[in-house]
Amino acid sequence: MWILNSEGILSAYINILYVSVLFVALQRLSELVWSRWNERALFKKGGIEYGAGHYPFLVGFHVAWLASLVLFIDQHAVPNWFWGCAYVVLQVARLWTLWALGPFWTTRIITIPNLPLVRRGPYRYLRHPNYAIVAGEVAILPMVFGAWEIALVFSLANLVILRHRITVENEALDERQTI
Repeated sequence: MWILNSEGILSAYINILYVSVLFVALQRLSELVWSRWNERALFKKGGIEYGAGHYPFLVGFHVAWLASLVLFIDQHAVPNWFWGCAYVVLQVARLWTLWALGPFWTTRIITIPNLPLVRRGPYRYLRHPNYAIVAGEVAILPMVFGAWEIALVFSLANLVILRHRITVENEALDERQTI
């Protein structure tokens, strides 16, 4: 967006809130593309999807979360750089998680029977590190802009969704072995 500064000179105005939301939206959309690529490959190898019925709720949740940031946070909110740095750390952890799963990473629950479970990267320490990261993102991004109410409401909603999703995913993965 362009604005006139105090000297009457047209200058660029970068809204950190909108840039942040745009970054996350583009990140999620690119992850959907990568997920679709991996899903096709997994299905060709005999992959089976579990819990497809809750997937639209998961997508809707993320859309509503991002929309709430734009709709309910003052566009002139001053970012809290502590929370901003914490969010950046989560992005590094997110990349580590995606790297660890490689071709097995999808936004859906798809498993290939009789393949060993991934136990590298953060999966050496946690069974579901990606969900822990997403839970952190849902809470921390609103906090960057002082929106603790959004952080609270969406964190609680996320807990409900993740409780169901992790139950479904654990059932799908329980038949596989660990390497």
